[in-house]
Amino acid sequence: MTTSLDPDLPQSTPDLVDFAALGLPQPLVRALARQGITAPFEIQRATMPDALAGRDVLGRGQTGSGKTLAFGLPLLARLADGERARPRHPRALVLVPTRELAMQVSDALFPLGRTIGVFLRTAVGGVPYDRQISALRRGVEVLVATPGRLADLIERGVCRLDDIEVTVLDEADQMADMGFLPEVTELLAKTPADAQRLLFSATLDGDVDALVRRFMTDPVTHSTAPPTAAVTTMDHHLLLIPPHDKFSVVASIAAREGRTMVFARTQLGVDRLVQQLAAVGVRAGGLHGGKTQRMRTRTLAEFREGRMNVLVATDVAARGIHVDGVSLVLHVDPPKDPKDYLHRAGRTARAGEAGAVATLALPKQRRGTLAMLEKAGVAPAQTRVRAGDPALAELIGAREPSGVPVRDEPEPRRHTSRPDGARRFPDRHRRGEHGRSGERRHPGRPTDGRSERRSGDRRFSGRPSAGTY
Repeated sequence: MTTSLDPDLPQSTPDLVDFAALGLPQPLVRALARQGITAPFEIQRATMPDALAGRDVLGRGQTGSGKTLAFGLPLLARLADGERARPRHPRALVLVPTRELAMQVSDALFPLGRTIGVFLRTAVGGVPYDRQISALRRGVEVLVATPGRLADLIERGVCRLDDIEVTVLDEADQMADMGFLPEVTELLAKTPADAQRLLFSATLDGDVDALVRRFMTDPVTHSTAPPTAAVTTMDHHLLLIPPHDKFSVVASIAAREGRTMVFARTQLGVDRLVQQLAAVGVRAGGLHGGKTQRMRTRTLAEFREGRMNVLVATDVAARGIHVDGVSLVLHVDPPKDPKDYLHRAGRTARAGEAGAVATLALPKQRRGTLAMLEKAGVAPAQTRVRAGDPALAELIGAREPSGVPVRDEPEPRRHTSRPDGARRFPDRHRRGEHGRSGERRHPGRPTDGRSERRSGDRRFSGRPSAGTY
């Protein structure tokens, strides 16, 4: 069974339906109202009645469409029976591809669960095991986990999936793209066959379809838009530039007012671009799998809190990141895959807000980039620009950077507590215990960081080619 909604409808329609009308229990309706959330988004209106009824659900919606509450609210409602989880036996499992996405899911659902006595913890790499193990031994109703860390905890004997009543796969297509399918398959096979399964993704094809056929029973499919539909509030620009002007163009765009996400192809490219921007007066943070969890968390916090307006990231590291108010996404290196383009672009124009996506292309990249954009269903405005071109200011608000080098600020002391009980910045991170991604290495099993090596997001020796960031 499949349903679709008109992609031209607004994302929320308070005059048509509210959360109570969808069947959500009143305690959760009141908890949402206290947060100022009263009207569901399209994906929530479409999927929640079936999810609350206990059916297996496939939800397809673009990034930023409200998928977290679409699966999180029915999950919490199902567990709101007052029954506590047994030690080492969570009652619900949410699998996500990245640590950052796990934290975002936790931040969204933890306060709602707490109001009804349902407690949530995270199990991700990059942080010590002890707090996660301690929480599991006490009993956890909802476990939000990355595949690699959860597999490790099961192998250590501190987590079992026999009591799972609901399993959620969030950003399932990204997990498939990142190479997690074998681990996800093993983990799903450990859950009860009659457990409810909710799968949410921007696309429902290829490898994701294999999971659906094996693990889901008569699933209902709800789609809020075609998989390659462009968001109507998003403008797309293809900026054709000469090679020697590339950094100057990037710097002027990064110096614009407003929050900007910049995508580069490699970890080395991210680090180099952050340094080059700092040298001309633009404060930017870098995000990639080669950085420690502490550094990644600090960078994201500074970007979210507005202490810096530019985040430079690789594809893999930025997947699942939700930051409000990103008004521009800049592709310094055009992606080759149309799905990667759409995932990158999804950082802006969220929840009905306006946003722009700009892609830089050298002369030799123009034909391939246009072919990729056509597959993505995007018809960008093409403009030839050079450094200092007034068109850059007119199109996306570019301006000349100050030229005054940015000096790194001292690291602030932070004591923010996370729902899993771990401090946001752990006191220790033993270099010998974890791999680059923070996942403990085991013979024969790639860690959560392996995906970055598979997708080209890796360190390499030698001089990068000119014009590559």
